[in-house]
Formats: sequence, structure tokens, C-alpha cells
Amino acid sequence: MDVLELESFLPYRLYRLADAVSREFSRVYKNRHGLTRPEWRTLAGLGQHGTMTASAIGEQSAMHKTKVSRAVAELERRRWLTRTPDENDRRVEHLTLTKAGLAAYREMVPLAKAFERELLAKLSTGERAAIVSGVAALETGVALGKDQDSDPSRTGDLE
Repeated sequence: MDVLELESFLPYRLYRLADAVSREFSRVYKNRHGLTRPEWRTLAGLGQHGTMTASAIGEQSAMHKTKVSRAVAELERRRWLTRTPDENDRRVEHLTLTKAGLAAYREMVPLAKAFERELLAKLSTGERAAIVSGVAALETGVALGKDQDSDPSRTGDLE
């Protein structure tokens, strides 16, 4: 019988690494603002793009619609975002950060960039170039973003 060595199986290693990095970074936004991972992703998406729909946030951040919905509700409760109904489709809302939400986002950007710099500083110049190009090649190779909502096992907990 052929045995799969899970510890050396690349998909498993990538998952474990992504989870560990995500958990480490989550300390930054949790300690600073008490945000969950879905709330951080929602804040970051809106901060980057300005106005988005909940569906667009889910697509960008690889989160299931229920996680997006809960994150939006919490950020709205904090008065960090506003909802504006679409003029043509009442089922759609356009989400935008408020001044308070934008201030939180702007405070987090340098912290996120510093976290990324510290993470990459653990690698040599060659290793940094290799990981950036390798990840990009894998993203292209697996057509990242396709059929994510059709997988009910997807938890959307990673960054």
C-alpha cells in the first residue's frame, strides 16, 4: 500500500504555513482593535477598494457569505462602515468605510506592511524572490478564485 506522508505533502504544508502566519498576524489586529479575521479582511478590502458589495468582499477575501455578513454587521455596529442600497437591485448593498473605519484601516496599513517585512526578512534575497514568484505561479496554476463558494468545507479563516 502506498502511504502519503502528510508532513511532506505540499498542500498540507502550505495550509499549515498559511494558518500559522495568519494566526500570528491576527494578533496585530485583534490586540489593536479586537477584530476577528473576517472583520479584518472586510476592513482591508473596503480600505483598499473604497466601495464594495458583500459578494465582492467574499470573492476577494475567499470568505463564505455568512462570514462576510457577520463581519459587515459587526463593523456596522461599530460604525466603521455604512450600507447604501443599490439603485437598480434592492438585494445589493454598497459598503463603504466611515471616517472611523477609514482611520482604523489607515492605522493598520503600516502595521500590516511591517508584519510582511518582518516575515520576509527571515528569508535571504534569493528565497524572497523564489517564494514571491513560486506563490504567484501556484496561484495562476490553480486558478485561484474559481468555484470557492461551491465548497461548503471552506471556512474562510486564513488571511
